[in-house]
Amino acid sequence: MSRIPSKAEILDWISANPTHTSKRDIAKAFGIKGADRIDLKRILKELEAEGHLQKRKKTYRDPDQLPPVTVLQVKAPDADGDLYGRPLEWHGEGVEPIILILPRASDPALGEGDKILVKLQQVPDQDHNYEARLIRRIGSNPKRVLGIFRAGSEGGRIVPIDKAASSEWMVAPDAIKGAKDGELVEAEQAGPKGRMGLPRARIVERLGDPAAPKAVSLIAIHQHGIPDHFPDPVMAEADAAKPMGLKGREDLRELPLVTIDPADARDHDDACYAHADDDPENPGGHVIWVAIADVAAYVRPGSALDREARKRGNSSYFPDRVVPMLPDRLSGDLCSLHEGVPRACIAVRMQVDTEGNKIGHRFVRGLMRSAASLHYAEVQDAQDGNANEKTAPLLEDVIKPLYAAYEALKRARAVREPLDLDLPERKIILDDAGTVTSVAFRDRLDAHKLIEEFMILANVAAAETLIKKRSPLLFRVHEEPAQEKLEALRETARAAGLNLAKGQVLQTRHLNALLNHAAGTDEAELINISTLRSMQQAYYNPENFGHFGLALKNYAHFTSPIRRYADLIVHRSLVSSHGWGDDGLDAAQIERLEETATHISDTERRSMIAERDTTDRYLASYLSERVGSEFEGRISGIARFGAFVKLDETGADGLVPVRSIGREFFHFDAQAGTLMGADTGMTLAIGQRVTVRLVQAAPVTGGLELELLAIENLELPKGGGSRKGGRRSPAGRTVKRKAAKSKHKAAKVKRKVERKRRE
Repeated sequence: MSRIPSKAEILDWISANPTHTSKRDIAKAFGIKGADRIDLKRILKELEAEGHLQKRKKTYRDPDQLPPVTVLQVKAPDADGDLYGRPLEWHGEGVEPIILILPRASDPALGEGDKILVKLQQVPDQDHNYEARLIRRIGSNPKRVLGIFRAGSEGGRIVPIDKAASSEWMVAPDAIKGAKDGELVEAEQAGPKGRMGLPRARIVERLGDPAAPKAVSLIAIHQHGIPDHFPDPVMAEADAAKPMGLKGREDLRELPLVTIDPADARDHDDACYAHADDDPENPGGHVIWVAIADVAAYVRPGSALDREARKRGNSSYFPDRVVPMLPDRLSGDLCSLHEGVPRACIAVRMQVDTEGNKIGHRFVRGLMRSAASLHYAEVQDAQDGNANEKTAPLLEDVIKPLYAAYEALKRARAVREPLDLDLPERKIILDDAGTVTSVAFRDRLDAHKLIEEFMILANVAAAETLIKKRSPLLFRVHEEPAQEKLEALRETARAAGLNLAKGQVLQTRHLNALLNHAAGTDEAELINISTLRSMQQAYYNPENFGHFGLALKNYAHFTSPIRRYADLIVHRSLVSSHGWGDDGLDAAQIERLEETATHISDTERRSMIAERDTTDRYLASYLSERVGSEFEGRISGIARFGAFVKLDETGADGLVPVRSIGREFFHFDAQAGTLMGADTGMTLAIGQRVTVRLVQAAPVTGGLELELLAIENLELPKGGGSRKGGRRSPAGRTVKRKAAKSKHKAAKVKRKVERKRRE
């Protein structure tokens, strides 16, 4: 029999453990089991009746103590300028506790009446009872602005960096927060318009030099109009969301589904599990489960959350931050498949045969519990025989079956032959201050490819199911290359001594044959870049035009509804077509499906451009200390005004202006993608290996200017080099024109002058 604690002991324990106050927590703390729980329940009810405890849902707490996370209303500053807050959830009979708010430098300015969500810490033996740290402001979502601060005699002004901004903002002297003239600042609206009719603002954060690392992604976000601030109704809906239960769902909590993501992933929206198929009609086959966060259950059509998610279209990813499609309460919590936590999902069970062909599938709306949150490298290490404490228990029953299923999918992929480009990705590594410390190649492990193949298979299953059920959806469309781009690729291949067959219906296997012939040669990167440039951009459409690059007839995005609105549409269509609930695709959404497809295709391109601009700025900042250094690279593009060179070391793209190459005129051939010198015949073409010198790096714009030193390891021919002071060779000596050409020019001028005189 367990020892039943006294009332005093229970009260002391609850006071010391304010976050673990359920009856189950209390029973566990005192080792109370079985029938003794009845006595514990009786004591808790007595304490509640006596006013010592207050029951809130399924937890007990001291009514004279505040929960560790609570809502405060900010009071007016006292005589010393300190801020205090009044708890809005105070239910005690004693004196209301005194709560001191401790603002951090990065916190927004708080004013009297603001409601804030805070984390509390009790501070006995002080002149106040609690100290509060701001989590975020609620019930108030003022407009924000990013701009350059201009100091004035009475405070200053903020000049927005957004070109579309209609006016500047006035900043009062007490709202400057120490900002200096010319600094980049983030500010928020502080009240109605002031004198001169300008809106008032208070500075929230000083970002320093507009060219500083911390400002890079913020500038891109504002320049491209990416919404980065959730309106009040959206936050209110997200905050009101509760975890989903088992009702109306299939219980998948016993399946050892695992998430496999990058080591720094903030959310986990997909989980997988595989095992050998025990169906005697599928010998050597596999069963693959893919479970995706059930975002549709939380983001209902027509809601404020839905309108904002559609407006954003997708999440945007930058080296130092993410601008999410959904608030963190959903994207980082309720819709994130955290380890060991029950989470709502839509899952697909797929059967594949020994050759990796999908022979059947079914979708369920379920409740899962992730067995582990893993990252790519540790999964690969486990498969390669270097399991750690976390992966070792999962190796035989979870990890090895995943790889066995992947081996089968690889065989099916080899038959299908999707486009197989070899273009290594680079990752920008930042320190805590946001400064670029290095640029590294992204690893391409089998663990990455495994997840990609599982997700592709699940996306195909979603498209096939909705086509069969004749349900509206958005397809992911990738059309075959345009003829003119294909012809340019053939020209490039011919120049490299390779061949791309003509006069037949183009398939990815034809392009793969070209890539394979180029592999291992000096032309490999040229052919890969040129093939990529020949591709059309993928987009969303209610009509199915297939996916050329993946060599698939039916393809839809289903696996990332946290970060892509298209996937949410597919989830809703699955809900409607299976009759799982009233949160599926409604008539209004179906009617505007084409408009939605166009909009989210545009937002996807907007994010890609903003992400690329940010990367360019970071790389320019990183290289700005190496002006004058020489680099190896390859010409990646040709334009009338110069040649673009991709540097081997960082992947940064710089421009060699045509004006810097020499005094001769360069003929631009758009179809062939070349620049040819009129005097020397020197030709610049995509794919050529070059040596360049960094002349200028502009972090604000992300631009790099390069000087061409050598092509294919050969110094520039005479006539190349700077225009200033005559032509110069790479070694720096002046190169005079050939005597014959000089004499010819002089004679031509002389004849022209004599003719003028005779006239």
